[in-house]
Amino acid sequence: MDETIAGTETAQIPTQRGESLQETAVRYAEERHWDVLPGTWLEAVDGVQRCSCGEPVCAAPGAHPAREDWPTQATGSATVARRMWSKRPSASILLPTGRTFDAIEVPETAGCLALARMRRMELTLGPVSCTPDRRMHFFVLPGATAKVPDLVRKLGWPPASLDLVTLGEGAYVAAPPTRFGSRGAVQWACRPTAVNRWLPDAEELISPLAYACGRDR
Repeated sequence: MDETIAGTETAQIPTQRGESLQETAVRYAEERHWDVLPGTWLEAVDGVQRCSCGEPVCAAPGAHPAREDWPTQATGSATVARRMWSKRPSASILLPTGRTFDAIEVPETAGCLALARMRRMELTLGPVSCTPDRRMHFFVLPGATAKVPDLVRKLGWPPASLDLVTLGEGAYVAAPPTRFGSRGAVQWACRPTAVNRWLPDAEELISPLAYACGRDR
């Protein structure tokens, strides 16, 4: 069953219940043709949830790659994904960017403002996720990393002045329902559906995203 929690006044963020990490990872590979990667996981140590990496102060506990050669371990095969999560059922689900999609990352407040504006403009949206550390990821076509800085400049913003980051080759996003320690789980603000299988180009979304980030400074 789905439920919603308030992100801000401008958006409701859906949560997903009842599906295991393995089932979800397999579905991402099978239905969306996304490469998936099992990351670190959470372990109870003296009653406290800690990251399997062993770092006592981990920036993303239970939600980052477990090995340095992680790009070579990612798979788009549902069969391989099922096998990998059967070995480590509690592993987080990471999605490498720069392959079937890039991601534009912005603060949650700016992301919710931009999302509301995009919907009013009836723009085509891809999936959008929201992390427990209050960041949102807008999924767009690959190649955004090369385009976005110039697009932002054309809108009149120095790229370094905005809290807007493009994730492409060599980066990743954590996918729902991955948990970040005790902070909560990654959730979908816009779920992957048959309607948004075809992703927008970064150029289509950059204006409302840059505008929202500029207001959020």
